[in-house]
Amino acid sequence: MAKLEMQDYINCLQAKKQEAHDKQWLYIEVNAKDLLEECEPGVKNQNVCCKAMLDAMLEGDGFVVEPKNKSKCAASLTIRYYVDNLSPERRKYSEVK
Repeated sequence: MAKLEMQDYINCLQAKKQEAHDKQWLYIEVNAKDLLEECEPGVKNQNVCCKAMLDAMLEGDGFVVEPKNKSKCAASLTIRYYVDNLSPERRKYSEVK
């Protein structure tokens, strides 16, 4: 089976955010190792998973566990995504910093 692409992970994260938003949660916390295991059990595709997680960050989202390495790609990467406002107008985290 082919490995998932970055867009597959972004779609998965978007679905998670939407589901949490529909439940009226304020935020969700996503861990890279858990997301990888959920989407691709037993597959080594951590960098793609982490890059998608970082790409999905919007203004106001933050790190719960921020890996020390420059790329931030590590199994420990954990991000808190705020889901109370899923407006497409929210700027990406990378544009704010």
